[in-house]
Amino acid sequence: MNIVVGLGNPGTEYESTRHNTGFMVVERLAQARGIVLDKKTRLVRWGEGDVGGIPVTIAESRTFMNNSGLAVKELLKAADADPEKLIVVYDDLDLEPGQIRVRENGGSGGHKGIISIVNQIGSDVFVRVRVGIGRPPGRQDPARYVLSPFSKREREDMDVTIERAADAVAYLLLEGVTKAMNEFNRRIDQDD
Repeated sequence: MNIVVGLGNPGTEYESTRHNTGFMVVERLAQARGIVLDKKTRLVRWGEGDVGGIPVTIAESRTFMNNSGLAVKELLKAADADPEKLIVVYDDLDLEPGQIRVRENGGSGGHKGIISIVNQIGSDVFVRVRVGIGRPPGRQDPARYVLSPFSKREREDMDVTIERAADAVAYLLLEGVTKAMNEFNRRIDQDD
């Protein structure tokens, strides 16, 4: 079973923040595929279904971002799944808004949610879908920036990006990592 996990922070106060982009993507994917996230523990919320006949668990961590690894570890254990079956979707400061990067494995890029996952599961061999949120303007603190909501204009643009990222995850499940990287690892303008 493939496991797709979106990263973010729990609670209504974080619902529309940049750091919850991973949640937004997996919620869009689940909605498009008729998968209801109706199962939960203290650490994770998930639902099961399929994407084009491929069995999948779609989940959101219920921990704060810096403890995402606890949720992912619990989910992998419950599903008796290897990290190689894991796809993690999350926000990335180093990508411009509108950019998506699919990556087979690698380092954390300094993302605390990814650091937590690698530390908890003892592996960096899992697929990442990074969704660009851009750098903070001026000298704004990055920690404050990721916890701030999108402006109305940014939100309209991000809706397009979130849809594309959900499509990227579905394509990845159906066609594999290499084809997904070739298809989605390029910038497309919001007007396309």
